[in-house]
Amino acid sequence: QVQLVESGGGLVQDGGSLSLSCTASGSIVSINTMAWHRQAPGKQRELVATISSGGTTNYADSVKGRFAISRDNVKNTVFMQMDSLRPEDTAVYYCYAVVRGQDQRVRAYWGLGTQVTVSS
Repeated sequence: QVQLVESGGGLVQDGGSLSLSCTASGSIVSINTMAWHRQAPGKQRELVATISSGGTTNYADSVKGRFAISRDNVKNTVFMQMDSLRPEDTAVYYCYAVVRGQDQRVRAYWGLGTQVTVSS
């Protein structure tokens, strides 16, 4: 079994910055893609950013140039620096990871989410 634990988030004013982190623990052989998704009230969950094990990144158009995803493969941790935050970035942010376990099976896991609120 694998657990993803997020930290960071909170309340910030329009134009401010926040940092998120997420650490995977448990029965892990390797981690492929790691990502952040978000879900605003009344909306579907959406992909924010992804990063491969080799460091290739992709971003939703709405956050390009403002958010930066990174990872530490030794610590099984993914980070996201969020700058120039806007009220429309308010959402619960979820960590996601594709993990190969000790049984050699590949599974996707989600964190429980962390709230990010941007006040205008």
